[in-house]
Amino acid sequence: MTDDPVASFARARAAAGVLFFDDDDRVMLVDPSYKDYRDIPGGYVEHDETPHQAAVREVAEELGIRPRIGRLLAADWAPNAAEGDKILFLFDGGRLTADQLDAVRLDPGELVGYRFHDIARIHDLTIPRLARRLVHAHAAHRDGTTRYLEHGERV
Repeated sequence: MTDDPVASFARARAAAGVLFFDDDDRVMLVDPSYKDYRDIPGGYVEHDETPHQAAVREVAEELGIRPRIGRLLAADWAPNAAEGDKILFLFDGGRLTADQLDAVRLDPGELVGYRFHDIARIHDLTIPRLARRLVHAHAAHRDGTTRYLEHGERV
């Protein structure tokens, strides 16, 4: 037992990602050079940075573009045994135009590729916790809502 009431508080790390779409409503997945699964553009929120600012920064760093990053699609409380408590913010990147796609310059230290995929196949393309989050974020994009999730599931 401790006298410090703060000792029992969660110390969640925050991460922010962006869901981009093509003309066929498919979602972008990137191929990170340092992970063994497909992901979305994004990363951890740094000190003195908001989740939205982190999303903008990560897209610029990873893809070399600065499209308008829109509203919050989902917030997911997703603790990980190896990484601890995390809250993940997923923002709407909207539809990327042909000019924006032509301007993409992948950071070779982070990404080796990207492709757009049908949301119906997402569970075959990435890890389960991310796939669940993406299905909900895609639905929120379509119906104009924001979803609160825990481990990628609605509460």
